[in-house]
Amino acid sequence: MKTIMRKWHLTGWLILLITTVGQAQWKYLPAKIEMPPHPRIMLLAGEEQKIKDRIAADPVWNKVHQAIMAECDKITGLPELERKMTGRRLLSVSREGIRRIFYLSYAWRMSGEDKYAQKAEREMLAISAFNDWNPSHFLDVAEMTLAMAIGYDWLYDHLPSSTRETVRNAIIQKGLDPSFNTKNAWFLKSNNNWNQVCNAGMSFGALAVYEDIPELSNWIIDRAIETIQISMKEYNPDGAYPEGYGYWEYGTTFNILFLSAIERTFKTDFELPNSFAFLKTAEYQEHMTGPSHKCYNYADCGLGGSLSPAMFWFASKLNDPSLLWNEKYYLSKDIPTRDRILPALMIWGQNVEVNKIPAPGKKIWVGQGITPVALMRTSWEDPNAIYVGFKGGTPSSNHAHIDGGSFIMEADGVRWASDFGSQDYNSLESKNVDLWNMTQNSQRWTVFRYNNFAHNTLTVDNKLHDVKGMATIRSYSSSPDMMNATSDLSALFKGQLAECVRGIAIVKQQYVVVRDEIKTNGKEATIRWTMMTTAEAKIKGKNRIELSKDGKKLVLEVAEPAKVTMKIGSTVSPNDYDAPNPGTALVGFEVKVPANTSVALSVKLIPQKIKKTADVPALAQWPATNK
Repeated sequence: MKTIMRKWHLTGWLILLITTVGQAQWKYLPAKIEMPPHPRIMLLAGEEQKIKDRIAADPVWNKVHQAIMAECDKITGLPELERKMTGRRLLSVSREGIRRIFYLSYAWRMSGEDKYAQKAEREMLAISAFNDWNPSHFLDVAEMTLAMAIGYDWLYDHLPSSTRETVRNAIIQKGLDPSFNTKNAWFLKSNNNWNQVCNAGMSFGALAVYEDIPELSNWIIDRAIETIQISMKEYNPDGAYPEGYGYWEYGTTFNILFLSAIERTFKTDFELPNSFAFLKTAEYQEHMTGPSHKCYNYADCGLGGSLSPAMFWFASKLNDPSLLWNEKYYLSKDIPTRDRILPALMIWGQNVEVNKIPAPGKKIWVGQGITPVALMRTSWEDPNAIYVGFKGGTPSSNHAHIDGGSFIMEADGVRWASDFGSQDYNSLESKNVDLWNMTQNSQRWTVFRYNNFAHNTLTVDNKLHDVKGMATIRSYSSSPDMMNATSDLSALFKGQLAECVRGIAIVKQQYVVVRDEIKTNGKEATIRWTMMTTAEAKIKGKNRIELSKDGKKLVLEVAEPAKVTMKIGSTVSPNDYDAPNPGTALVGFEVKVPANTSVALSVKLIPQKIKKTADVPALAQWPATNK
């Protein structure tokens, strides 16, 4: 043990752990492990040739490869990374560390050119010299450890022994060691992306330095197999990801990095993907992108859709190339070389013939869970198709906004009903906004983009929704005459309304209907119906608003009740911490409903080519399939 202390300079409690773990019985790992030689993480020695063969035979994969190589040439001319914090985070540096080291290591394995390995070595030595990797925000440590593990493992035979020792020490001392400190290790009990990202980073580090600390590495990997299941259960029952499109990409991609690494090493995935609804989530992510190729950006998410390497893993696992319909489009555009995980695409996608990817068959996808969603469209191949995303859920879930019952809508290539999505965290934290408090009266809900006043949902008496409330998807139907979903929102309006159910339908594949069936309690209620739009809006009469954008038009028509007050509202916030929202407006109406009264609010969203619409039936008459 003295040798270990001199060599690794580990903390005392970790030394004690190392002396005991050798006698542990692993819950998942086999008693005898034959660890492959370096490189062992994701892509074993000699497996580069299959990727080279695909590059030579397929112009699409050649395009991706050439984009990575060209980016590596740019990276070789950049100064090495420095430890520069952004607020309380080092995360942007860690992510750039992955991008540089992953790209350069890939370039060296594919070309054998020393300049790539040498630049990666300089980056790893610079990172090793950081005083720490910011364990107080452990995502930073996890991503940095993953970056260093890839470089150490993939370049192992090319690195001088002194560099290997320096990088190995850094991985153990600044990556693995802090994960045993209970102040940092809360991610092990987390049910969100932190669990997935941190377990992946720690496992990559453990695999990279396995031969030097095998018992501790076994402990870390076995711990990851056990605890990552907490996050994987969140995909149940149907694959809907609670945190939305952007965090799906983050958490799910790192989960797959973990699965890919352990499966290549141990020749088993320990049945983790099949134990939950994890494999179903690929359809969720595919349906979350509209015909405009923008995503449904609810919760803390940006608007842009993007190429997802993770989807190629799913397509391979499920033998379903139609899951890659969106990826086919993104690959036809500029390759996103800011994506730090892009080289994984060459591993997970090497068997895919991109030009043979077919369109998906389903036009509606519905998932229950913590954040239930219904995603509907009239076509996958028509860029002018109608698309609707509709969500339930609870504001109390991770990264959620107060947006139960909210929706987006596209037609004629325009997103008419939009969502503001995320605001940069540091812009709020730097002004001391209590951003991560999810209680009813938290300052979080004063952030303009986070509350129900700015989402495409209902507001009663100018009050917030109940943040403990939960809205489920009650029913749905794929009927081409009335593709629809309904959600019971009543729990969101606890103390405000007696009942509230919302249904959204695409009628005869021509226009969209939003119907709310409401019952007030013992007092009069002022109900506001809101939709955020980036279109130019004009009130046209007592019950219509005309929207115009990109030479296209859409009419928002209130079919019932007959007497409402149409409104076009500002998106300018009085708070100095709110991001500006130029080019947006809140459109809709207000209506006063007497006490103990049932009322229906029916709104039609009518593209300009549609001249005739039908009456809106009661929700009880809508076609429905109950789960």
